[in-house]
Formats: sequence, C-alpha cells, structure tokens
Amino acid sequence: MSDVLISLIPIYGPWIIFGIVALESAGVPLPGETVLIAAALLAATTGQINIVVVVAAAAAGAIVGDGMGYMVGRRLGLPFLRRYGRYIRLDEDRLLIGRYLFFQYGNAVVFFGRFIAVLRMFAALLAGANCMPPSRFFFFNITGGVCWACLFGFGAYAVGGEIYKISGVLSVISLVLFIAAGYAFSIFIRRNEVTLRRRAEVVLSDHSCG
Repeated sequence: MSDVLISLIPIYGPWIIFGIVALESAGVPLPGETVLIAAALLAATTGQINIVVVVAAAAAGAIVGDGMGYMVGRRLGLPFLRRYGRYIRLDEDRLLIGRYLFFQYGNAVVFFGRFIAVLRMFAALLAGANCMPPSRFFFFNITGGVCWACLFGFGAYAVGGEIYKISGVLSVISLVLFIAAGYAFSIFIRRNEVTLRRRAEVVLSDHSCG
C-alpha cells in the first residue's frame, strides 16, 4: 500500500499528503509519516514538488485529522469505553483513573504522541474521550503537528536517502521507550489505585464533556 500511495504523490501533490496524514491522524491505519518522508525526498531529488508545500500539507493534515479524531472521541469515546471496557478489565474505577491521568498529563500525550506511530492514530481520540479541554487540545495538536511535519519533512529534504536509516532507528527507540513508559505506568497505577481514584473523584467531579 505504501508504494501505491507514494506513486500518487507526483500526480496529486499536496492533496495526497494532506489526505493520508489526516486519515491516519483520525485513526485510520495509513502510512502518513512514510508518505511525508517520500514526498520530502521527491522534493529534494527531483524538484517535482516544493518542500514548503510538502511540510504545509502534512502539518495541515495532522491538525485536521487530529481534530476529527478528537470530535469523535468527544461524542462516542467515553460512552463506548464505559459500555465495553469491562471486556478488557477496564471497570468504572479504572476508567476514572485513566481520565484523571490523561487530564493531568494530556498535553504531553497529544504533543509527543504525534512522533510515535501507535499513539499518532489514537491520541486525539483519547483526548476527546477523556474530555481534554478543546483549547488545550488544539494548542498542543497544532504545535505537535507543525513540529512533526517540519522535523520529518525538512529533515528528509536535508539528509536525503539516509533519512530511512535514521527514521528506522528513531522508530525502534520510540517504540522501546513507549513500551517501557507504559509498563512503568501500569505498575504505578496498580500500586496507587485507591489514592488515584480518590484524587480523580475530586479533580474530575466538576469536569465533563458537556
């Protein structure tokens, strides 16, 4: 699929970049980052597309796609988790704790999630489902999307073919760090579940998506 999408870049230019990145950001499993890098390399080696246009299209796609995911999460996410969460051992208490942790550290999740493949598809949905205030979400959504597009777009343009090796290493490091952080979080939550639930009840008592 990646090869097919990349082959469409010279034909549809920034529109294909915008569309793929936006759909991935909204939760569809598409290779948005790969398309961005390929377009930047095309700009560097052939000049068929301007690198500024590439970066702008990717940033716009990231921002719009995350906005779509956020709105879906606001309307469907939390009720869905409440209804089906028990099947993955996510009862009401643990859901409350999850909302509390996202409410406290959601800024980092939204911003840095843009740079991690798995989180990139779900961070906006989680932000909406966990009632992250729109102003905070869109600030970190926009800054994260712009930084991500500039880093990978201009980086690929400057480094050329070597970016594939660099991107591969960074992806592996990001994945290891993400797994380690998740494991540490799970241990922290298990050991402090009662305390966190009490804090969550206080912090989120007047906090809703309405």
